Amino acid sequence: MFPRPSSRPSVRPFAAALALALLLPLLPACQRDAASVAPEREPWDASASAGMRRIEADVRFLADDLLEGREAGTRGFDLAALYVAQRMRATGLAPAGDNGYYQQVPMLQSTRIAAGSELVIRREGVDTSLAFRAQFLPAPDFNAEAAEIEAPMVFVGQGVHAPELDHDDFAGVDLDGKVAVLFGGAPAHFDSDRRAFYSSYPEKQRALVERGAVGAIIVRTDEDEARFPWQHLAENAGKPSMRLRGDDGQALDTFPQLQVVAMVGTAAAPRLLDAGGHNAKALFADAEAGRLRAFDLPGTVRMSSRSRIAPVQSRNVVGVLPGSDPALAGEHVVFSAHLDHIGIGAPVDGDFIYNGALDNALGVAIMLEAGKRLAQSDSPPKRSLLFVATTAEEKGLLGAEWFAQRPTVPRDSLIANINMDMPVLLAPTTDAVPVGVEHSSLQPLVEQAAAEVGVELSPDPVPEESIFVRSDQYAFIRAGIPAVYLIGGYKGRDGVDARAANGAFLRTHYHRPGDDAHQPIRYDDAARLARLNAEIGQRIADAAERPRWNEGDFFGEQFGDAASDR
Repeated sequence: MFPRPSSRPSVRPFAAALALALLLPLLPACQRDAASVAPEREPWDASASAGMRRIEADVRFLADDLLEGREAGTRGFDLAALYVAQRMRATGLAPAGDNGYYQQVPMLQSTRIAAGSELVIRREGVDTSLAFRAQFLPAPDFNAEAAEIEAPMVFVGQGVHAPELDHDDFAGVDLDGKVAVLFGGAPAHFDSDRRAFYSSYPEKQRALVERGAVGAIIVRTDEDEARFPWQHLAENAGKPSMRLRGDDGQALDTFPQLQVVAMVGTAAAPRLLDAGGHNAKALFADAEAGRLRAFDLPGTVRMSSRSRIAPVQSRNVVGVLPGSDPALAGEHVVFSAHLDHIGIGAPVDGDFIYNGALDNALGVAIMLEAGKRLAQSDSPPKRSLLFVATTAEEKGLLGAEWFAQRPTVPRDSLIANINMDMPVLLAPTTDAVPVGVEHSSLQPLVEQAAAEVGVELSPDPVPEESIFVRSDQYAFIRAGIPAVYLIGGYKGRDGVDARAANGAFLRTHYHRPGDDAHQPIRYDDAARLARLNAEIGQRIADAAERPRWNEGDFFGEQFGDAASDR
């Protein structure tokens, strides 16, 4: 149905096709939780080569074309969830969802509609219209299927108000009843923690709403374009976005006061910003230099959006290894890895399927292998361990957010999160990266685990990318739960430049059809990372005390109260 280039071999091995053929008849039953029966442990081979084979088998199945990219809310994702539930059962993990191994995650799905969507700038009686998809994209709306505003514009830099750093992008302007025009990110001179926090769009939108804005236009800069070209966004503009759905049927975590939000591509930025003595290129340079100042933009803007909104259901897959110590078994360490990817999209060289082999079939496979090691260990952990394959991470960390706020165990029993997302293991390495480990008392436990496994620990190689708030661990952090995000290393061995290999993948295959099982995945490094994952979990589970935020830590101060409120 979705052809691949003839020069590339199929990624549909007979075993995967046969396994899927066996699973297909079970899919209707999986809606009623076909995997809710008690676990039965399969034979255990603890050798490194056996671990490599198990991880590879899981990756090849989960990244097979037949699962069509595992987009949340689709049949392909449901098949992946059924597969993971059965793997948990075979591993020896007991069901821990609200329906066997499954936790239902209610969402709303919103899809942009081109007809009726517009962005028109009016200055001195002249209208300048931007072209849908080619120059601008309205954000899908979850509050109304049709929305329209016309208002003056105010440029507000990066939309950051950080009083503790004496920084205010809103100084000297009035946003009440107006449209905010802003760049993404946060000032480069901020420390990495605050840059990550203030770069998040929910924080920006919250700041805009507090100041009375009725709309927002996010302008992409040259730096944004270099990191992820507008073309990649535009070609998949028809794909749906999602939000969690509350008990009242309405979307959660939205900002209805911002009636229309749009994004403008870098090439179209001058049409918006070249006015009143300002120009886009100079403002891009000011952003890099930290010199941005707010100002009123001449003219008004008329913005409208059209969206198709519908309810959709997906699921997290949750297994548990009960703790061995009666006094501590009521506390839970959470392993997480997102199971979804972005499904079927715009073709690249004839390939429509965005398989997500590294992002994040590999992360799920490593988590499952860690679970197997722990479930069949001779020293069972004292605290209970939860293993959660989340849905809708690619839609905004939604499955993790749902679980962190509405877990299937008592909420105050969650003590730590170990997340695994997109370990780019394409070159032999000597290290791993525990992103965010410095924020809490998890650090010495992670360091001890690494010493036991014999792997170096390296710092976050790209702190400017703010990845600590861009994967599922951030949902747990927002709930006040200390977390660490494990990714692959970048110190190559045998003369290989691992950093270059990782960079090449991100430039050419990230969120593209090329992220498939044809990538030269280092399953030996994956097995080592699974062992590290398991060792960290064991040490957290056996520690005398629950993990805690470090004194004065930024994230602890922002969200630590959420834990005390649980």
